[in-house]
Amino acid sequence: MYGTVDGFSYGIVTPLVAYVMACLGGALGLRCTTRALLVADSWRPGWLALASAAIGSGIWTMHFIAMMGFTVADAPIHYDKPITYASLAVAIVMVGVGIFIVGYRGATGTALFTGGTITGLGIASMHYLGMAGLQLDGNLEYDTLTVAASVAIAMAAATAALWAAGQVRGLLWSVGAGLVMGLAVSGMHYTGMAAVSVHLHTTGAPTQGDAPAGLLAPMLIGPLSFLCLAGAVVLFDPLMVMGKPDWTPVEHKPGVPAHGQIPQPARARRTPLRTRRKVSSHESRTPQNR
Repeated sequence: MYGTVDGFSYGIVTPLVAYVMACLGGALGLRCTTRALLVADSWRPGWLALASAAIGSGIWTMHFIAMMGFTVADAPIHYDKPITYASLAVAIVMVGVGIFIVGYRGATGTALFTGGTITGLGIASMHYLGMAGLQLDGNLEYDTLTVAASVAIAMAAATAALWAAGQVRGLLWSVGAGLVMGLAVSGMHYTGMAAVSVHLHTTGAPTQGDAPAGLLAPMLIGPLSFLCLAGAVVLFDPLMVMGKPDWTPVEHKPGVPAHGQIPQPARARRTPLRTRRKVSSHESRTPQNR
């Protein structure tokens, strides 16, 4: 017997709040990624680690807020806590691998493709591992093509978000990248949930269980608190708030300590001396030609 699945038992509330949380985590994480591209190598791992934790926490929080609206008729739902928290760790680690690749190699070419693919797979892995922690008197079954589509959505949108974060063009770009990341997570989640069907083991009288919100809310306190902390770090960093769209990433120069190098405004670049000499010599010959 297949159970009646409802993914929107609270209407539009859970999808909307879930999307906002995904955007928040994505915007904070991608902003930290942008910040990492503007600092010396000694500070870069810290910013990239903060970015990974923010994005991973945002993904995980989005998933389980959305799951508050997931119910199956006549089948109480519970969650295995070790598997549920393991999905958070998987999200942070796999997203971190993609973030570090882009942070050190740049948001171009092979590095962007590899980082975006790993980040997208991290989003999908978190989702399906989180679903594995769902316990009810039945089995979850998935449509293979829909699952593949959900993974493709996650990889494509994550790649686009990392590309936008790597442009280093100010706060608005990071906000836009966060919106794209939120779309990646939400789109992947609800596409993946569309692939789900539940085969119940028993057909007895309806049973009552705890509401999903009551089960999941205590688990969300930690990640939500971390996102608030990450938001405070961003707010108190002037460069991250103001943006500096004309700044370029730090490049290590041989013989110069990394801590002594600072990003230089693109407008401060001057015409090379050799070019000025050529112009001057050309202008000096002009009157003779006349």
